[in-house]
Amino acid sequence: MDEILNKVGGYWLGKRANKEISSVGDDFNSLSNSIEGGAKWLVNKLKGKMQKPLTQLLQEHDMAVGIFPRDATNYEFNEETGKLTVFIPCVCEVGYRDSSVLRFSTSVTGYLQKGKLAEIEGIKTKVMVWAKVTSISTEKGKIHFMAGLKKSRNREAYEVCRDGVLVDKF
Repeated sequence: MDEILNKVGGYWLGKRANKEISSVGDDFNSLSNSIEGGAKWLVNKLKGKMQKPLTQLLQEHDMAVGIFPRDATNYEFNEETGKLTVFIPCVCEVGYRDSSVLRFSTSVTGYLQKGKLAEIEGIKTKVMVWAKVTSISTEKGKIHFMAGLKKSRNREAYEVCRDGVLVDKF
């Protein structure tokens, strides 16, 4: 009798465990769908969905890999719409080899196309005063920043990822 009860109990526990594990997976999917911002990448990583590094995504779209700070590794990219959201741990400034400076918010959004990041929110550049960058495009050896006026710089200065310097405000 004990043997039968052990088998029935083991069967019941196994079924119950499978149901609980399945429930955890469903909860995980719900969590993934409801999380906003930079935490979504972690859920995808835990679910086994690996995304390519941000630098590789930028290279594939003919953009300079160093336009974002080095610690901006988490991002969301919708391939259908081209919407890119890059998450940066803190508001920072990055200085480049050509003496230009970009200031980044903690979240930068825009629409990524071949050779262009358009409708940007979250980047400013110093052009006598801080001006909002609205688009970045590349052509040949140049990178063009649209910030109220078009500012062209040598692309070579943006080909290396650099560290951001902490600033008080965006």
